[in-house]
Amino acid sequence: MASAGLRPHKPLELVADGRIHRFRVAGDKSGKVNGWYALHDGPQRFASFGTWKQPGVVHHWNETTSKPLTAAEQADIAQRTRALRLAHAEEREAVQAEARTKAQRLWSRAKPATNAHPYSARKRINVYGLRQLRDMLLIPARDLHGVIHTLQFISADGTKRFLTGGRIAGCYYAIGRPKDTLLIAEGVATASSLFEATGHATAACFSCGNMEAVARALRHKFPSLKLVLCADNDINTPGNPGLTKARDAAKAVGGYLAVPAINHEAQPCPF
Repeated sequence: MASAGLRPHKPLELVADGRIHRFRVAGDKSGKVNGWYALHDGPQRFASFGTWKQPGVVHHWNETTSKPLTAAEQADIAQRTRALRLAHAEEREAVQAEARTKAQRLWSRAKPATNAHPYSARKRINVYGLRQLRDMLLIPARDLHGVIHTLQFISADGTKRFLTGGRIAGCYYAIGRPKDTLLIAEGVATASSLFEATGHATAACFSCGNMEAVARALRHKFPSLKLVLCADNDINTPGNPGLTKARDAAKAVGGYLAVPAINHEAQPCPF
């Protein structure tokens, strides 16, 4: 746990019952139990663990033994691993439900945001349907049915964070109503700028890793629309993930790819 950056806040008495147990990760706020682990006992002990701050990341540990496992022992481990996957999925759904309830509660408490917020003023964008709670902009991440699953918070200095454990996959923030064309971008500022420049409805998917899931969801909802994947051109990042993920998403839904022009002083990567 410590080597994965998930050292418990205080020493744990690990329970080897194969069930998922939560714990507070060192550095988390008091009362937070975002860490989880499941430890299995037997001839060869093994465990899985992670944090609901990174719901898609699961770490594994296996005890090293010199004695080879029998076929029956291997079958038992495989069966318990399958059971753990099911338990993890159920726990993830419970955590997402908690985040969904909290997101809807905070959204209802927040007031409509204005362009005077330091982030929107600095980015020179309009806030479309956003809300503000204290000094934070609230961006809703909705599914195809309009349900808010989580919130992105943007503070006055531009720091961004999400509600812990909330579902992001396939969720997006929408601007405008689509007619014949729908643009899909990564961030809120980019989506706002694209909407203002083109007049086309735009969806912000929050990260390049979520672009294909959002594109597939929107293709299902709008089968006849022209979808344009608007890439972040990450020329200074190895592999250019912004462009790579946008291209993959465009291929997956039969969409178009739009890439920002690179100035002459930049050194674009070969694609």
